[in-house]
Parts: sequence; structure tokens; C-alpha cells
Amino acid sequence: MGKQPNLYAFDDISALARSLRIYVIRCQNAGFDRHGLFKVAVSGGSLPSTLAKALLEPADGGSEDAVDFAKWEIFFADERAVPLDHADSNYKLLKNELLDKIPTPMGQPIVHPVDAKLLDDVQEMADQYQDTLMQSFAAKDSVKLPIFDLLLLGCGPDGHTCSLFPNHELLRESDAWVAPIEDSPKPPAKRITLSLPVVTHGTKIAFVATGAGKKDIMKQIFDTEEGRSLPCGLVNEGGAERVSWFTDNGAVEGVGFPRRGSL
Repeated sequence: MGKQPNLYAFDDISALARSLRIYVIRCQNAGFDRHGLFKVAVSGGSLPSTLAKALLEPADGGSEDAVDFAKWEIFFADERAVPLDHADSNYKLLKNELLDKIPTPMGQPIVHPVDAKLLDDVQEMADQYQDTLMQSFAAKDSVKLPIFDLLLLGCGPDGHTCSLFPNHELLRESDAWVAPIEDSPKPPAKRITLSLPVVTHGTKIAFVATGAGKKDIMKQIFDTEEGRSLPCGLVNEGGAERVSWFTDNGAVEGVGFPRRGSL
């Protein structure tokens, strides 16, 4: 058996957030060491509020516990084809939950929303967002895929992540960095998403999944053969030990896959 993802389970969201903070700061500092920046992709759902709990706490004074948002470059792992101030916008969600709450001394990140002028043409929106990635990741050299320092993802009750849905043809996309979807089974129907190869190519990949409502899909992803073909299972397989799951006990009740004790 090859290397496996890391599964962490915590008593509550507060304990999860404390460990997620340590993990994200380690990824940040590794990114700073590699190229002086921290390039991160973020999903929507409940993730931004958990991120805010993790990252907006005052530092303990040491550089190992400091979040330096001024060197962050934030992209969206997926986005809905809606105005940036719409309730369904992942940008609006991240802005409300995290970006607007960052204290001035922590610095302000560079944030890359989608081009709201392209809402009527998701192919063009995806192409434009791919161009944005290319300017950041391939400005000097030609690269086959962008390598994010960290992708922060959620897990849907059907096992979807980003806007990659079970049994959807987009799971087979191998060339595009960013792909459009016009028939999302979850509204809104029109979206763009990072492709599966981009997600699995990340230096580190983290899922946050909480609540008893997730335990059935978590059991499927981690304990069954069918679960390996779900989008989250495909990320586990492609990312292997570079993938870490941050969950609470309710989300992994009955899951047989072994937990790790600590980071």
C-alpha cells in the first residue's frame, strides 16, 4: 500500500482551529523559504469561518506562530458565476469571514477574485482565471501545472470538493488549470473550478470537515473502495501523504481509517 493521507480528529472546532493554525503557519513559512510568498487556494462553505478562528488569534510572540498576510497570495479553488457581492460568492464569503477582519498589523494579502464582467461566459471566466494563475506561477518559466503551497478545501456530503462533483466529466480534465462547469448538481449551476491535477499537485492539501452530518461520506471516502473514486477520494489518492484532514470527532464517528495523534 502506498503512502496515505493524514487524518486528524479533534474534540471541538476550537481544538481543530488551534492545530489548523499550526499547520497553516508551517506551510506559510515553508512557502516563504521557497519563494518569499505564500500561494494558497481557498474553497467556500464553512471553511472561511474556521480559517478565521484559526488565523486571527493573537500570535504568541514567536516567529513560528506569526501569520504574515502581507506575503500571502490568495486564489479561489472554485467560484460561482455570480457578482462578487452575491450571497453565493466564495469571494464574498471569504471577505466577510476573514479578509475584512484582518488587523492592520498582520498585513493585507493579495487576493485574486474572478472577473465579474465575465459572468455570462464561464468558459471565458475560466480562461481568464487560468491567465491569472499563469501570471503568478509561470511568469518566468513555462510550467505544466501550478504548484500551490497549500490548498484549503472542504468536503461536500456527496464527496465533492472545489466544484468537482462525483461522476462528472470534469474529473477527467487533464490539460486545463481552471475549468468551467455549467451543470453543477448543486446550485448555482455555473461555476469555475481548479482541475483535479492542479489540486493534487499542491505542496500541501488540507481538508476541513466537521459535524456529524459528514460521518457517512467520511466513512465512504476512507473505508470503501467506491469512496476512492469520489472527488475527495481521488485527491487522497493523488496527494497521498501531502493531504491532511482536519475533522471533529462527530465527522469521523464510525470511520475505521487510523487517526494520527498530532501534527
